[in-house]
Amino acid sequence: MKEIIIDNENNLNERIDKFILDYLGESYTRSFIQRLISDEKILVNKKVIKSGYKVKIGDVVSILDFDIKRLDILAQDIFLDIVYEDSDVIIVNKEQGMIVHPAQNIYKDTLVNALMYYCKDLSSINGVERPGIIHRIDKDTSGLLVVAKNDLSHKFLSEQFKIHSIRREYVALVHGVIKKSEGLIKTNIGRNPQNRIKMAVVQKGKEAITEYKVLRRYRRCTLVKCKLHTGRTHQIRLHMSHLGFPLVGDPIYGIKNENIYRNGQLLHARLIGFIHPTSNKYIEFKSSLPKHFKNVIKSLC
Repeated sequence: MKEIIIDNENNLNERIDKFILDYLGESYTRSFIQRLISDEKILVNKKVIKSGYKVKIGDVVSILDFDIKRLDILAQDIFLDIVYEDSDVIIVNKEQGMIVHPAQNIYKDTLVNALMYYCKDLSSINGVERPGIIHRIDKDTSGLLVVAKNDLSHKFLSEQFKIHSIRREYVALVHGVIKKSEGLIKTNIGRNPQNRIKMAVVQKGKEAITEYKVLRRYRRCTLVKCKLHTGRTHQIRLHMSHLGFPLVGDPIYGIKNENIYRNGQLLHARLIGFIHPTSNKYIEFKSSLPKHFKNVIKSLC
């Protein structure tokens, strides 16, 4: 347990959550501190308080279980393409090559590192390693993600993901010329029993539905729009490969002798739409193709 006595007049009438955040430093988010308070792990004068409590001179602040897992993740000043922001959500246009959150001994240069520097108020529901993160897109997939700035928004948006009501559209460049103008791919997806890194179409997997529409045909490739009706890991990448049209540049589901683009799958999350947690109105955001994607398309013309 850690005890702090309020003896500085500069802290008088300061919110307890802000005081604790300033005291502990940048390794924590405000929402994480608020969660400690709601879990009764932060007391004032040995009494349970709320996040809005304003400290007084002489108050004794007790932080229980102080050895709770710290954020080993540093806030980093990394450029973020912010498409939209309000008090509840942030819409980020993620660049290709950026990992969404720390994992497997990767603790820096992720979207989370950048978000921690950019915004102190992020939801804490997914733990200290994934503040604000409701969903993710693969490292080499570019495009739009929605980030929650508080726990209420996180729960509200997570429910929409759960019932598949969030609208998500992607643009992909695939090998081969698709003759059909549009189609629906419906399979069950699960881990590949021979290779746990890969997903596979398996009988006992979870239902996955992808709707696709041809945008343009080239001599060796097809540009397609893919709409997700579910959100399984690697869904579009696996589904298009299963159909016989693997994504250009895909290191896992692509072709062996890739000669068009070798730096990751050409897949861009171009649209996301959802019911806003506060206004209760539908909002939608779009993102144009990134430069590397456009350059490959130009080379095909």
